[in-house]
Amino acid sequence: MVDRGVNMYRLEEKINILKQNVSKRRVKIMIMGLGSVGTYLLDYLMSAKDEEIEIFVVGRNQEKMVSDVNIVRVAALIRNQNRTDIKIVSDVDFNHMESIARCIQNCQPDIIVNSSRAYSGLKYGSISWKKIRAYGIWAPLSIKYIRNIMDAYEKVGSNAIVIHTSYSDAVIPWLKTAGKAYPDFGSGNINHLIPRIQFAVAEEYGIADYWNIDVTYAVSHFHDVVISKEGQTEHVRQLIDLRYHNQKLEPDMDAIFRACKIPMPVDAKRNMMNASSNFEIIQGILSAIREGKKVKLHCPGIFGEIGGYPVMIDGTNTQIKVVIEETYFDLDAMRKKNRESIYLDGIEEIREGVLFYTDELIEKCKTAFGVSLMKQVAFEDIDKVAQFLIEEIIEKNI
Repeated sequence: MVDRGVNMYRLEEKINILKQNVSKRRVKIMIMGLGSVGTYLLDYLMSAKDEEIEIFVVGRNQEKMVSDVNIVRVAALIRNQNRTDIKIVSDVDFNHMESIARCIQNCQPDIIVNSSRAYSGLKYGSISWKKIRAYGIWAPLSIKYIRNIMDAYEKVGSNAIVIHTSYSDAVIPWLKTAGKAYPDFGSGNINHLIPRIQFAVAEEYGIADYWNIDVTYAVSHFHDVVISKEGQTEHVRQLIDLRYHNQKLEPDMDAIFRACKIPMPVDAKRNMMNASSNFEIIQGILSAIREGKKVKLHCPGIFGEIGGYPVMIDGTNTQIKVVIEETYFDLDAMRKKNRESIYLDGIEEIREGVLFYTDELIEKCKTAFGVSLMKQVAFEDIDKVAQFLIEEIIEKNI
């Protein structure tokens, strides 16, 4: 059974509150941080031609946000797709909880997407993958702003559905085990791997409607990266089920994973995938509410669980349900596989608000960067360790 933790409102309660409100007013979507993920997401939301949503973009830099919003609005109208109001909320400092709380209190969003980053303009993996083959080192940076956002969220008593974009495999359970409010969905990571698998399976079987290939998969961020970049699983058996029109498919999975290694940009264009993942979650929620659909997603950090899981949003009944999909794999098996996967990303354990790095990661950091990485990061030390990572690793290796 999933322990949903200390969130004031359970995810199902939040979605059903939103369901009650959609007939009365437009859905308010807040994008916190308008970098590449946020800007791509804004563009995708505009392309939906949805007159029943309004969007708030939130950040510090008024001039940049106005410029980015303008290009999205104009481009959308060229395509005759601009049907959505956008409001800019500037001078919100993600380093300060009170600033964020005022913003949430004033705007009263229904859905919050956090795409802000503590060190903007850098793909952390561009430093870590080649040198230490592990992303878990960056967890203190990935949690820094969402910790502040969730503190603000709790302070004002918000019931918004929260989506987090950065390393949710570890960040959301870290918040949960610390007894803090935590996001409802993580985006990206496992979600990025699903289409690659669909394309590879379609090629293997000659399937034209590849979007009807049903993938059920449980794995963490590490395997998204190693399969996407190298086409292999590091000799870890994957927990995956493949179906086409309810018929089970059993291809050579080593060949499928090899075929998942396809050329991709390494710059900010990669964030089209993360933005698409956020868009998919938002559309899934709205489809369940508005159309009574059952929607399957793959999300990291759902219900504060470590790693990535298949998730079902079921809008077919009066009360919308959200569950980890256990049709093919039970929760214990998925938890075990995710812990095995995230260990390779440099994270040994997360418990009672403390994140433990693996001994292997500590040794790799000493060799690659000449730094002594601490074994554990207590919740109260997040800012200190984040600054250490910036000064001793990022700024010396850009």
